[in-house]
Amino acid sequence: MTTTIKHLARNWQKSRDDEKFSLPTLDDARPMDTQEQEELVRLFERSQAQQSLIWRSVFAAFLFCFAAFLVYSIFQQASSPWELRYHAYFMEEINSWMIIVADWIAVLACSMTIIGLLHNRRQWILYSCFTGMTLAVFWLYYMLRLPKFRWDVIWLPFGPLSGAGICLYVDHALNESREDVRKLRSYMYAYKAS
Repeated sequence: MTTTIKHLARNWQKSRDDEKFSLPTLDDARPMDTQEQEELVRLFERSQAQQSLIWRSVFAAFLFCFAAFLVYSIFQQASSPWELRYHAYFMEEINSWMIIVADWIAVLACSMTIIGLLHNRRQWILYSCFTGMTLAVFWLYYMLRLPKFRWDVIWLPFGPLSGAGICLYVDHALNESREDVRKLRSYMYAYKAS
């Protein structure tokens, strides 16, 4: 076995010496012409737009599912108060209508984030962050009033806020990527002009 490894290592070293595995460098000295630059930049623009649409849709779908779960939770609280365990913890602390309103505000926060993501409007995501912070304060206040802190409902205060925060990061990353492609286009025209 060691002779096989030595043989493979010798062949690999020999092939490295021959540079069979190196990248072609024939055209490295020749700059790209205008048409090649334009095609490459268009390819990057299309790819960036496609990736942006995909990732915005994926995170919007996650938030939509969370909002749908919250609507189900609202329906359950309205039709059968305190039946859901995560609401029943607060039976002694909060009125039923307050939980319903808090869940509607969470749905509103998720909706604002989805609008901001899909329409590329950062201010909607920021509004959602502020709404999520308000909701987090509300839920944490009542969670701290419970006789025992319930970690299994930590998603109540931090679900909408985390969703908005993650989507704000996704929006920032995708906009930064778009700016990089724009910079590349401006460099292309700067090269053409010189």
